[in-house]
Amino acid sequence: MSLADTVTLAARNAWALTFGDGIAAPEPTPSTVLSDAPHRELRRYDGASPDAPAVLLVPPLAAPAFCFDLRPDQSLARFLVDSGRAPYLVDYGDITFEDRRMGFEDWIDDILPEAVRQVSADRGGRPVDLVGWSLGGVLALLTAAADQALPIRSVTAVGAPLSYDHMLGVRELRALARIDGGRTATTAIRAVGGVSARLTRVAYRATAWDREIKRPYFIASNLTDTATLARMETIDRFQNSLPGYPGRFYNQLWGRFMLNNDIGKGVVHLGAREIALADVTAPVLLVGGPTDVITPAAAVEHGLRTLTGSSQVRYETSAGSHLGILTARDTTWTYLDKFLRDLA
Repeated sequence: MSLADTVTLAARNAWALTFGDGIAAPEPTPSTVLSDAPHRELRRYDGASPDAPAVLLVPPLAAPAFCFDLRPDQSLARFLVDSGRAPYLVDYGDITFEDRRMGFEDWIDDILPEAVRQVSADRGGRPVDLVGWSLGGVLALLTAAADQALPIRSVTAVGAPLSYDHMLGVRELRALARIDGGRTATTAIRAVGGVSARLTRVAYRATAWDREIKRPYFIASNLTDTATLARMETIDRFQNSLPGYPGRFYNQLWGRFMLNNDIGKGVVHLGAREIALADVTAPVLLVGGPTDVITPAAAVEHGLRTLTGSSQVRYETSAGSHLGILTARDTTWTYLDKFLRDLA
């Protein structure tokens, strides 16, 4: 490339990032909406054969559902279609103040079971493989534990926090909560109706503070590398789309998970109800990231000690950030492909 071409390309990319429409427009994998009720939109990605096995992608709260379909080369949905499966996605949409009374039960007893049944029906009644990322993996496991009659063939949990004793900063939060039993935080969350999208985005960026600091230098160093800038732009788009948590849901997460570590003890208490991870009988694949600062690998690996009722539990590791392990083709996707093929 000549000097003139290099300067022109750098100028074009700089304009696109600042005043233009961006480096590259999103290219979502084609899909069809099967149902569009609030907080439970169900999509089927196009291209699968009628007899392809179903995979339901379960996102966490406080993350956009397109985490499974970031861009063509970072799309688990597209990979599943290409590997002969029929991926589906449940999308919770935006969380607002009106949703403040929604809790774990809404997902475990209603939203996810309904999605599983709809997907199974769309596949002629065949069982469904669940794939959840982050807290989505926890929700998938609790859904399978709460109702063993659901047509669930397997559960894969990527970066799922299965013990808060291993989560960064939780011990310090518990020490502060001992002052008032955690009531200040609970009252504050209840008063504002949840954790806002803005706060979620700030907190997520804080986990990658070094990326934010180095961002200007990174852009300047890669002004002629359009592909690299496009990947950076995809991460920015993801971070700028993070939704919030409903008030009741977050207070349950704070009290039962962070302070009491119910999930790490293997039994989650929701009021007078108990949901035990040992009641998951389907095969389980766990994937942890040794360099994941949001959910350390040890928090994922802990599931080997609590998922005692499963017919098999595999644990694998993948290098990368919390989001990076979800998009890791050579590790996470390879583990998932082998796991599902072995089940077949």
